[in-house]
Amino acid sequence: MNISAVQLIQLGQKYLQLWPDKAELANYFADYRAVQSARFVCRYFPALALFTVLMQLYFSSGLFLGQESFGQSAIDNALAALPQALFYGLFLLSLPVQALVISGVKADKLLPPSLASWYRSGLETAKKQQAQNSVRESSFQGKSQSKKASTINLHEINNLAVNKPRYIDLAQLLQLTFSPRS
Repeated sequence: MNISAVQLIQLGQKYLQLWPDKAELANYFADYRAVQSARFVCRYFPALALFTVLMQLYFSSGLFLGQESFGQSAIDNALAALPQALFYGLFLLSLPVQALVISGVKADKLLPPSLASWYRSGLETAKKQQAQNSVRESSFQGKSQSKKASTINLHEINNLAVNKPRYIDLAQLLQLTFSPRS
């Protein structure tokens, strides 16, 4: 599918948000580690980029050597190091964007045939479980509240039924499956 860079980044963000944070998924999906790494990069690298720029300017100014004042030589030294500091900072800032783009590309890919068949069987299992849960909940709670919750989940599960599932559909199914039941 041809989509713009901004849409690709937004799709990557949605993919990272949808993927459940359950450690047991690491045993079954290689994407779990990639998602965890991308989340780490998006969370901590902007601060690391700022820290890198500030530390390079601080050390190049010579203030850490114990100079008494912030004189003209310290300013000149810091300005001389500014291009290098900005280069490293921009490089570190580009890594979260790269992680989002890679996640967006992965989210837009079609599932391989073996994983697609597993997805379809998981979708059918989720539908059956949701139907059983709605019957159980209606006997324990008020019928209007349980019907409302079950129709929302059943509607979300029915929206996942696609002919050619993508990785984002898999993430949505896993998120619905692993979401806490309210």
